[in-house]
Amino acid sequence: MSISSASRRAGAGALPLLRRIGGALRRPFSSEPDPASAPGYHVAGGPSFMRGAVFWEPGRPLTVEEFRMPRPKAGELLIKTKACGVCHSDLHVLKGELPFSSPCVVGHEITGEVVDHGTHTPAEIINRFPVGSHVVGAFIMPCGNCFYCVKGQEDLCESFFAYNRAKGTLYDGETRLFLRSNGKPVYMYSMGGLAEYCVVPANALAVLPNSLPYTESAILGCAVFTAYGALRHAAEMRAGDSVAVIGVGGVGSSCLQIAKAFGASQVIAVDVLDEKLQNARTLGATHTVNAAKEDAVERIKEITDGRGVDVAVEALGKALTFSQCAKSVRDGGKAVMIGLAATNVMGEVDITRLVRRQVKIIGSYGARARQDLPQIVKLAESGAFNLKNTISRKCKFEEANSAYEDLDRGKIVGRAVVEIMS
Repeated sequence: MSISSASRRAGAGALPLLRRIGGALRRPFSSEPDPASAPGYHVAGGPSFMRGAVFWEPGRPLTVEEFRMPRPKAGELLIKTKACGVCHSDLHVLKGELPFSSPCVVGHEITGEVVDHGTHTPAEIINRFPVGSHVVGAFIMPCGNCFYCVKGQEDLCESFFAYNRAKGTLYDGETRLFLRSNGKPVYMYSMGGLAEYCVVPANALAVLPNSLPYTESAILGCAVFTAYGALRHAAEMRAGDSVAVIGVGGVGSSCLQIAKAFGASQVIAVDVLDEKLQNARTLGATHTVNAAKEDAVERIKEITDGRGVDVAVEALGKALTFSQCAKSVRDGGKAVMIGLAATNVMGEVDITRLVRRQVKIIGSYGARARQDLPQIVKLAESGAFNLKNTISRKCKFEEANSAYEDLDRGKIVGRAVVEIMS
């Protein structure tokens, strides 16, 4: 199934996966025009407009629309998007399970080429990311100035959550996306990467070496970024630890590879699909457990001589797997939750065991872009990740709807990536 054209939008049928669960938020922008939305902005004599895939509301397919060329502001870069990963976080938005402002452009896992810098961007940023640089973008785009960023906890950036996740804008309260036909604003999920160009704050970027390919490297900015944050910061994993990963799709597969890179003694992959478990073996899993055929918790304890693992990671965002994760760790172990759930989904935990056995339950949303993304790139460059085996599908820009459908149906073994290559 391809993305519907704008001319068919009014009568477009709903994608099967996009059933109506809840309406997306709509927050009107100021009636004052933003200078960045003015037509006529060109990039080095290139086009003054681009294409982007727009989400309108649950129950309607993405449509390709033409936008005025997005214009970066101070401290921001305009990126010619080369590849964009297909992530469950986007899917939650498309299905209305996570409220987000609409219309919007999703896509938050990108690689691309620097084509311009915002006016008054500091010289050190321009020198670090000159025009023509290959870059990868992190989905958490830290402002660098708030209470948490100053403390080094960029994964809790106040501006990111207050502006981007709450309002669909960048940190001046404005989007950078405006429709070409009428100038109306469109919101941004992170940088709005499912488009031919996107604007990204410099703090969220790292240089991508020429040795790393655009398509496969797109997953570094979310799937691997999330896995790195979970195991490095939340779990504080040490060499020799035993690790279980529950749910080995795109992010879970990255957790397997990070655990292996950090020196885990045992890496246990848990899923309900044999195909995913077979792939997990190629990515570092020493053991696999099919939770549809056996009790996952009991099997994990058998593998670890009855104790449970030092670290368990939940990468699905379901009440059942939340419980399995908490029960799978040893006394004093850490259960790290990274899977996003639909709004109001609750997880249960045995309080007495939590208290008496010093079990630690930790939430982790991502990593810290300025300090971690360059390290992730170095790990990838060293060969610590099997990027090729993690990517199970490459698709064209017009095939994004089909990719999200298959993601919803569990048909994508690892990660799908949209090759934009505009």
